[in-house]
Amino acid sequence: MSPAPAPALPDGLAVIVKRDCATCRLVEPVLAELAAAGRLTVLTQDDPAFPASVEHDHDADLAVSWHWAIETVPTVLRIEGGEEVARAEGWMRSRWEALTGVSGLGAGLPEFRPGCGSLSVDPDRVDELRARFSGDRLRSRRVELASAEDEMEALFARGWTDGLPVVPPTPERVLRMLEGTSREPDEVVAVVPPDLVAGTVEKVAVNAVMAGCLPEHLPVVLAALEAACTDEFNVHGVLATTMPVGPVIVVNGPIRRRLGMNSGVNALGQGNRANLAIGRALQLVVRNVGGGRPGEVDRATHGNPGKLSFCFAEDEEGSPWEPLSVSRGAPAGTSTVTLFAGEGPRCVVDQLSRTPESLAGTLASCLRTVHHPKLPLGFDAVLVVGPEHARVFADAGWDRARIVEELHARLQLPGDEIVRGAGGIAEGVPEAFAALTLPKFRPDGILLVHAGGGAGLFSTIIGGWANGDVGSQPVTKEILA
Repeated sequence: MSPAPAPALPDGLAVIVKRDCATCRLVEPVLAELAAAGRLTVLTQDDPAFPASVEHDHDADLAVSWHWAIETVPTVLRIEGGEEVARAEGWMRSRWEALTGVSGLGAGLPEFRPGCGSLSVDPDRVDELRARFSGDRLRSRRVELASAEDEMEALFARGWTDGLPVVPPTPERVLRMLEGTSREPDEVVAVVPPDLVAGTVEKVAVNAVMAGCLPEHLPVVLAALEAACTDEFNVHGVLATTMPVGPVIVVNGPIRRRLGMNSGVNALGQGNRANLAIGRALQLVVRNVGGGRPGEVDRATHGNPGKLSFCFAEDEEGSPWEPLSVSRGAPAGTSTVTLFAGEGPRCVVDQLSRTPESLAGTLASCLRTVHHPKLPLGFDAVLVVGPEHARVFADAGWDRARIVEELHARLQLPGDEIVRGAGGIAEGVPEAFAALTLPKFRPDGILLVHAGGGAGLFSTIIGGWANGDVGSQPVTKEILA
């Protein structure tokens, strides 16, 4: 966000100081020298009586300091035609002399002293200042609460939560969240189903605040929303189905490490702020912007706890294979999200297989049960391979493509085993398929992800929703700053 126009400063030199800065007190004689030599404007941030030796103004509300982006005091600005043409921070004799054009400044002072932080960037004040000076850029409706109203309970009462408390999205917090992206607040990220409401960057930021995100999480949430609102992902259908599915977010690329995302122990579980807040933010946007609320458009028979938040990172550093994002066409080193319409995770236990053939057999047997062992071609799946299982494949030289190929080979289902009535089970494919062999998954229907703790011969399956044009397809999007 760019700041509003700065309050005018007269041409010449302007110096911003505060008494609570040893360097500002140190340079007070220099200010007197400059005042005697020509035009000088001095503004003090804290004590209106400081500095006593020169005329000055009090930047009591820090408007000048904020708008002129003062980060350190003392700061010297050279103003020409109302514009800043040069600046010096702290005290450095040579720099001050070059900027002021006055030689021999501060005789007897040390050559250099660093300054102090400006009050306008004080962490305890910066959010309030940002809201005061930039708050008019927000377009979201303001909701005034009565003084006796509990803000947490007020958000519950208005139906804006997912069943858990949310962080009140005050202007200060929303503006701080928007610092996490270079995109303008009024930019439309996506049209959000089911009500087809324009989801702006600001609206996403509001919900990211409510979800507990940090500003650096916001670009991931924005990318996830863009992916969710594509025709391919079909979040409207994912929301409205009676099946227990919701958006599953897999994060790849350098941003995983920058955000401290969990791809290791308990990667799919609780305990990591980025994992949980990012996934929750996407769900809150769908609810609060798009109108996708349980019991209304959301008609899930059972749902699953992952519909609160389901987001994790791939363990690329420990993986013997290329990242999921690369396998889906993204350049190596690109930060991405891959959205998958998935149910809750289920564990695959195989603590005895020491050959890739045996382990592939176990994984295929379990994958066959996705939604129903007699239903082929209906549902994609994410297979989250734990490090100990991955090592079995890696030691045998099986790469990602080989594993997926071997799984598909083991998931060719004889028609006479899966027709309706076979095995005494009514569910299945029509009798006309009895003589055929049908694949459990479509060719690109198994997504391999490497994640999990270093101990435990386990993997995890995340079954999908109806795939293809009638349902949802995985979507990978680059994360932009």
